[in-house]
Amino acid sequence: MASRVSAGLLVFSLALSLALPLLLTSLPARAATCPGGAEAPSESELNALARRLAEWDDAYYRRGESPVSDALYDQARRQFEAWRRCFPARAPEASMPNHLEGEASHPIYQTGLAKLEDAATVRRWLARRNDVWLQPKVDGVAVTLVYRDGRLVRAISRGDGRHGQDWTAAARRLPAVPARLPEAVDALLQGELYRRLEDHVQAEAGGAGARSEVAGLLAREVLSDEAAARIGLFVWDWPDGPPAMDERLAGLKRLGFAESAALTRRVATLEEIERFRERWYRGPLPFASDGVVLRQGRRPAGEGWQAEPPDWAAAWKHPPREALAEVRGVEFRIGRTGRITPLLHLMPVALDGRVIRRVSAGSLDRWRELDIRPGDRVAIVLAGLTIPRLDGVVWRAATRPALSPPAAADYHALSCLRLTPGCEAQFLERLAWLGGPEGLDLPGVGPGTWAALVDAGLIGDLLDWRALGAPALRRAHGIGEKRAAALVAAFTGTHASPFSRWLEALGAPPGVEAALPADWTTLSERSRRDWRALPGVGPDRAAALVDFFAHPEVRALARRLGEAGTDGF
Repeated sequence: MASRVSAGLLVFSLALSLALPLLLTSLPARAATCPGGAEAPSESELNALARRLAEWDDAYYRRGESPVSDALYDQARRQFEAWRRCFPARAPEASMPNHLEGEASHPIYQTGLAKLEDAATVRRWLARRNDVWLQPKVDGVAVTLVYRDGRLVRAISRGDGRHGQDWTAAARRLPAVPARLPEAVDALLQGELYRRLEDHVQAEAGGAGARSEVAGLLAREVLSDEAAARIGLFVWDWPDGPPAMDERLAGLKRLGFAESAALTRRVATLEEIERFRERWYRGPLPFASDGVVLRQGRRPAGEGWQAEPPDWAAAWKHPPREALAEVRGVEFRIGRTGRITPLLHLMPVALDGRVIRRVSAGSLDRWRELDIRPGDRVAIVLAGLTIPRLDGVVWRAATRPALSPPAAADYHALSCLRLTPGCEAQFLERLAWLGGPEGLDLPGVGPGTWAALVDAGLIGDLLDWRALGAPALRRAHGIGEKRAAALVAAFTGTHASPFSRWLEALGAPPGVEAALPADWTTLSERSRRDWRALPGVGPDRAAALVDFFAHPEVRALARRLGEAGTDGF
């Protein structure tokens, strides 16, 4: 959303149009119901969430800011309402700000939409109605347009459905909003101002920030012709139009709103609704769309509408791509090269048909910056359609348990070449790399095998496994006679592994391949200048290669391999 501009009332109204449609999405499982023995949040936790909701409401309604997405706001609001319902004695009321001065009244209220949770809910809604029509739920900012004798006389933001800001001046700058209709009619139209997108596929790109971009464009004091042309209009209702939907659509087409008419389809079965919903989710549209809207063709006259979800229209949203998750614990994983990756263990949360239980916090520096602790609520999004990604902290737990991450200085590319206290994690990662496809590619030897051998006290450095016979292997948990024989065969086969494979297995830095073919002695005598002379080897890689071949532990491993007659050593 656009930041500070002098048109404060306009920004405030934009925030209202973004925040108010509370179409609730998925939640952490424990907040959905109040089963016997449900875990009760502390009073401080309830107060913390109430304060955060009040802060967000104030930002939406007063400062025109959008601290979190609608989906996360809805989930947090629903969590609070669930707690208040389940534990009424503990829960404070969440305050809502009063309206600002300067608002315009909607001649006909904007109603909002109730949410249908799933196909079964849609089927039940459909069973009680006929003459049902379907539209994509356009992800933009809502507006009411008032025409008199075919001329645009007023544009009003959605606001709270009863009152909004006067957007007339902004609307007149938009080519998508006709200043004059082809017919001299009085008409009140409700619709969505959206960001024009070319062949947008919601399942792949999500909302793409389109709604916030529209809000930002409309908030500008000066809107260029090019920026104005990026905003489209989808008319989703004509409250004072003809009583029948087909007549309204024909009228909208005559008035120049052909896109709205073309994307409103009559449906009679759940299967038809599912087919269109899937098509609009996975196929191209000219705008972002976060679901579908079902409308009964004939509905009450607009004068009787209320600023609340009606029973003649409802939304079925697409699977959420962003979810609110509670952090259960923080694990610090140490990789083969010494990189420390904080891993957040989460209360299971559903996201786009998947159950997410853990997510990486990226780097140790990022974790420290975010200061994530157990009990915090975080935002999880899907990156590349399948990979869960941490998007940030939504609110923090009232109680902040102390955590002790590993010291970053203790772990690096040449640490933990043998098993010493504090080195268990990195040493196991080194073994997994050595036996994996990047190294010696040992058949049937994975991380579990290495862990069992280490736990049995059979391995203390990167080459101890070469001397293990079947009787020793059988002392490890889960390794019987046949498994021990297979391991001996796999280990013995490494005697014929080429020198280049062994270099990879021991963790030689990238760039060593540029110096091959060569033997260990030749490589260990190269200087930084020698390494830098090779293609693709810069100063950092050259320094890493010199350090690797000079390290005492690495030299000791190479000497043992040479004594065993391994090629190249």
